[in-house]
Amino acid sequence: MSDRAWGVGTDSPSCDPSDADTAHPAELRRLLEASTDPHSRGAVVVAGAPGIGKSTLLDQVARRVGASGGRVLRAGGSPSEADLPFAALHQLLRPVAGVITELPARQRTALQAAFGSGTPGDPPDPMLIGVAVLTLLSDLATGAPVLVLLDDAQWADHASLDVLAFVARRTGDDPVSMVIATGEPAALPDLDGHWTSLELAPLERPAAERLLDRLPRPPAGETRTRVLDQGEGNPLALVELARTAGADAEPWASGNPLPIAARLERRWVERLNGLEPAARQWLLVLALAADDPAETVLTLLPGPADRMWAAVEWAGLVDRTGSRVTFRHPLVRSAVYQSASFDERRAAHHALASALTEDPDRRAWHLAAATTGADPEVAAALEDSAGRARRRGGYAAAARALERAAELSADRADRVRLIAAATEMAVMTGQLVRVERLAARTRAWTDEPTPLAVAALQTGRLMALTSSQAAAFQQLMAAARQLTTAHPEGALQALAAAAVVRFYSGAESQRDEIGAALSDVLRALSATSVPLLGRWLMAVADPPGGAGLRAELAQLITAARQRPEELHLLAIAAWILDETGLAVRAFEASLALWSSAGPLPDGLGGVAALAHLEHGRIARAQAFCAELAAVADTYGLDHAAACAAAVDALAAAMRGDAVNARELAERALSLIDPAESRSVAVYAYRALGISAAVTGNHEDAYARFRAAFEVDGGPVHYHASVAALPELAAAAVRSGYHQQAADVVERTVRSGETHSVRTQVLIHHSQALLADPDYAETHFRAALTLSGPADRPFEHARILLDLAEWLRRRRRIAEARPLLHECHDVFRRLGARPWATRAEAELRASGAQIAAAEPAAFGELTPQQQQVVRLAALGRTNREIGENLFLSPRTVSSHLYRAFPKLGITARSQLRDVLDTAAPSDVVTSAGSRGSRPRNVAR
Repeated sequence: MSDRAWGVGTDSPSCDPSDADTAHPAELRRLLEASTDPHSRGAVVVAGAPGIGKSTLLDQVARRVGASGGRVLRAGGSPSEADLPFAALHQLLRPVAGVITELPARQRTALQAAFGSGTPGDPPDPMLIGVAVLTLLSDLATGAPVLVLLDDAQWADHASLDVLAFVARRTGDDPVSMVIATGEPAALPDLDGHWTSLELAPLERPAAERLLDRLPRPPAGETRTRVLDQGEGNPLALVELARTAGADAEPWASGNPLPIAARLERRWVERLNGLEPAARQWLLVLALAADDPAETVLTLLPGPADRMWAAVEWAGLVDRTGSRVTFRHPLVRSAVYQSASFDERRAAHHALASALTEDPDRRAWHLAAATTGADPEVAAALEDSAGRARRRGGYAAAARALERAAELSADRADRVRLIAAATEMAVMTGQLVRVERLAARTRAWTDEPTPLAVAALQTGRLMALTSSQAAAFQQLMAAARQLTTAHPEGALQALAAAAVVRFYSGAESQRDEIGAALSDVLRALSATSVPLLGRWLMAVADPPGGAGLRAELAQLITAARQRPEELHLLAIAAWILDETGLAVRAFEASLALWSSAGPLPDGLGGVAALAHLEHGRIARAQAFCAELAAVADTYGLDHAAACAAAVDALAAAMRGDAVNARELAERALSLIDPAESRSVAVYAYRALGISAAVTGNHEDAYARFRAAFEVDGGPVHYHASVAALPELAAAAVRSGYHQQAADVVERTVRSGETHSVRTQVLIHHSQALLADPDYAETHFRAALTLSGPADRPFEHARILLDLAEWLRRRRRIAEARPLLHECHDVFRRLGARPWATRAEAELRASGAQIAAAEPAAFGELTPQQQQVVRLAALGRTNREIGENLFLSPRTVSSHLYRAFPKLGITARSQLRDVLDTAAPSDVVTSAGSRGSRPRNVAR
């Protein structure tokens, strides 16, 4: 029927638009300020009970912003689309779909894949989808401010909400604001501190009076009093009661214990019962359809001129504007659904499924809703829908479809297989509660050890990124024990994940438990030699025990040059075994080949950053940290966020940015239990110690470095603590704790472990700083002989500086000068300003000439501005820089605008003249621009 080009949705009660001014004037002002004031723009969550006026408030904000020349993008969540990935985002961006084609190629491809268009391929990277939307909104905001409105967010799909949360954190200088309205704040993902919460309360009596006065026929006298009493300050209830006051046979009773929403629904149900059965069924079809029904769905309904619509409009259930028909409120939709019998609902779902033959995902869900018992065909349709959702990056939708498919599966083995697949998809959402619920369903459906252990393994992996490391370890070890006999390969995977937890926790008991369990697994495998994964996990859990693997790393990495997962594992092992240069090369090779395997970071997500940091690629390390932090923020992975912050703090401290380093380190410590995540804690302590040392507070520096060691001088963490030895020694010499530091160093020497070459360097360096003058040089020379300047340039340059200072104090100036020049060049190249300044002072004291330094102003830029400037100096465009650093192009432009005057330049072409570009490898693109993030180790 050609006359059915009309829309159906859910709107607020049909009051005068200015009702928002009267009902919630203060809240309206706050939203307008957040939407229009350049200094107050932000993201706001508007919460409140049904009928409290959220949608009306959004209407008014949209009207005001639109009238002032702003662009408004608006969408509404819908129960029928809650399980369709990126449905709300697609609705938001549909009016500006043409702009998508103007995005950079990778961003355009990712966004098109999310919307189910474009060339099929690997699932799009969720971070890249977020960057694409950020860039798109930034481009739209070039001509006018942009306001993003999402109503009924409690029914929006998870994937869309994740993207909006990502964008809200990064709009920066863009004139882009967001308002999300929800009746159920708890149903939303964690939106963190970037969102302002605005709770709409019931109207005070004077405001309720004013609302009634603005109605076309305000109630008066006793009727007015009854409306005010029974409306309880709820605008929708007030309007509905006033609209039909005296017409209903049974008005609400005062003091009714039912909440307003339930009483409104009951009132509308009474009106529904007065309609013809056919009208009720048509309304039910509308209630079950999307807010913007497809043309095929409209063929199930009478035309706009049919007398039925006049009847339902007269009943106060719908509003008509031209050819558009809308439910008067979401509660009307709910009332229509709740008042229908099961057979009526089932018939409506079947009718919609029959009409939606060109939309297999919606069709599958309507069939599922109409099915009560087992139905293999519907289960298969849902499994297919889950596959499409996964390919679009909609992991929450995929998990829900697989779970429902499991419920409809007739075969027990299929049911267990599907719930296991649902659990794996749920892991990708980062929602531990969802994963634990699905694991519980697995336990309820089977007592077979293998699927139970796999569910425990999935839960443990996510726990390691989000919560207690001790609990995660126990979960993973239980899975390993259960899998040892029936599925030893799976047990090996569980032990690999447990080894990751052992690295973070540093608990010695965990090393022994892993070793014993590995022996059992190897017996079950009947292996004649230990598989590579087994050797890897022991190197991670016990580096001295992995010494045999160290000798083979170079050969193994060469052999794995086309296998990115294996390269990544070997890179981690190389770093933990102190082969830093080899680790960096393997990381780069793996990232160049990687294809997407899901949004979550590798279980040792910070290792690539640490390896690059040690290797002197500080900006590259910060880029890894930025990506890990972005993923962690988006998915609520507190432990991963702590790891990113701690490593980033170390990078900031090395460059002399003490304030930023302290903030990052303190954030890292706030997100973890230092007793359970010793490695992250030690990185944070080191960053705090370095920050204190470069500001001259050596007593505080000593205390921070000493926190990396136990009371008896043993390491807090078996791998992370040893790097703090020279720093502890240097702070001790300057603060009067010489003997205490010497005891800690001696405790390390006497540990009885086989020390790596790097550990020997760190011990000799520490001993040189603490030794009597007559013996110091021997240790300095030993440290330099063993140190690899190419592998760990910062550590090597610090030995050079300390030795040169020692030589100059003994008037051996000729010997000191070349060392000072060498370390000064390294510090300048790395941007390690405090140490470069020390080297310059020593050079001047030795009478040497010093080359012009890097502009001091560069060091005064924020870390993010420094990253932007370095990438711009390499010729990257604002869009490319934004994609690398998860910023909008406008924010990149703002950083450059602020940096140019500080650097004394006026053009982009001058950046190369003022920056030291001797180490271009330090400013390559972030991990995300060369491949997708590595998947969870041993996933």
